[in-house]
Order: sequence, then structure tokens, then C-alpha cells
Amino acid sequence: MLDTSIIQKLTDRVLHAQDSATTMTKLTDEYPSMSIADGYAVQDELRRRWIARGDRCVGLKAGLTSKAKMLQMGVDVPSFGILMASFARPENSAIDTRELVHPRVEAEIAFVMKDELKGEVSIEQVIAATDYIIPAVEVIDSRYEKFKFDLASVIADNGSSARFVAGGRPRDPREMDLRTIGVVIEKNGEIMALGASAAVLNHPAKAIVMLVKHLAERGEVLPAGSYVMTGGITEAIPVTAGDSITARFQDMGSVSFRFI
Repeated sequence: MLDTSIIQKLTDRVLHAQDSATTMTKLTDEYPSMSIADGYAVQDELRRRWIARGDRCVGLKAGLTSKAKMLQMGVDVPSFGILMASFARPENSAIDTRELVHPRVEAEIAFVMKDELKGEVSIEQVIAATDYIIPAVEVIDSRYEKFKFDLASVIADNGSSARFVAGGRPRDPREMDLRTIGVVIEKNGEIMALGASAAVLNHPAKAIVMLVKHLAERGEVLPAGSYVMTGGITEAIPVTAGDSITARFQDMGSVSFRFI
């Protein structure tokens, strides 16, 4: 792994890019030996600094959860990131594009956990530990120049996480087939993408199975009360100021907001 002083230096760089909404070059351009573990070390330091600022970690997110994304990045497991309270925006709110570099939106199913999970778990155990599922949209915003990055760099950038919005209506996951939930994303009233929840690892709860295993390997658990975003069901849709977004989820309602 990279030296602690280099991890601090890289965290400085990532945090500046996020705070100032400016681009940066891939971290591996300067440190080609940077590993996935180094990326998570930067993420850990980001979390520590955000909490020191008075922010609060409310959950986690999975990325690269579709087969196409995994093939593109040459990996066979998702990447994971942190969700802080300051990233959340209410439904029907206005998101300021001046705080973002090149935002895109993804429709996802979020899980809210009622029980702690740790170690090796099954999909059935994930569902049993879930309080409810809820429609959500993540605003991703890679801070890397021209949206070009590798796996270690994107993990260090917290999986491109920027904002998230939940809405619609909560549902009991035991009452639904979580593989066949249809989703449509509209931008300014025009359908931009559609898909089914099986696009996420053939079952969105599989993302949490992998997340809990990832945490266990780091000596951590998924706490009760966690909010977990399981990854994009559709491709990410670029947005600019003036765009209005509505994501419609079959039997779960919709999530709407706009960019200014």
C-alpha cells in the first residue's frame, strides 16, 4: 500500500476537487502503483474528515453493479462508497449545478436496514434484515477530467457519489419480486432510459451480500439503520441546469427533482 503521507496528500486532492467542484487528473497518473486498497484508504480518510466537520455517515452505496459496467472496468465485484447526510436532498428539491462538475443521474433501489449484518450472508438474510426498500436516484459526479478514471481512482473519489434523493413509497421487500421492478427515467418529460431491477447483479439484494462481505474483510459490519443504494438499474443520464428529472418505479411511485 501507499505510504500514509501519500494517502493524506491524495485525500487533500480529492476533497479539494469535491469542495470546489473542479476536475483533477487520475490519481494513478502520478501513482501508477496505487491499488484498490489504497483507494479505500483514501475513502476512509474522507469519511474521517467529513465526520470531523460535523457531517454524519448515513449509509453506503454500491457501484459497478451491472455486468456491462464490470466488464468495462475489468472487475468481478462491485465497488463501494460512503453516503453522508450532507449528500441527501429532499424530493422535489432543486440541486445546484454550480456545486457539481459533470453530473449524471441513475435510478436505484435503496434498502433501509432494521438489523445489523456481518460476515457471509445470503440474499434471504439481507431481505430478512431489511426494514423497507424505497425508490432513489443518485447524482453521480466524477471529479476526474473528461469522466475518465480507473477503479482505484474512482474508489478514492468515493465512487463518484455527490447527491441522492429518495421518494415514492416505501415497500416491504418480502411482498415484491425484487428482480422484476421496472424503472423509467424521464428528463424534461422525455423518456431517456428504462430497465428492470435484475440489471443489478440479477437481484439488487446481491449488492448488499457483496457489500457485507467487503465490510467483513475490513473488520466492519453493516449497522442497523443503514441506508444502502444498490447501484444503477439504467445507464447514467447526463444533466445540466434547467433539467427536470423523474424516475418512475413499478408499484413504488416516483422520485422527482430538478437542476438549477
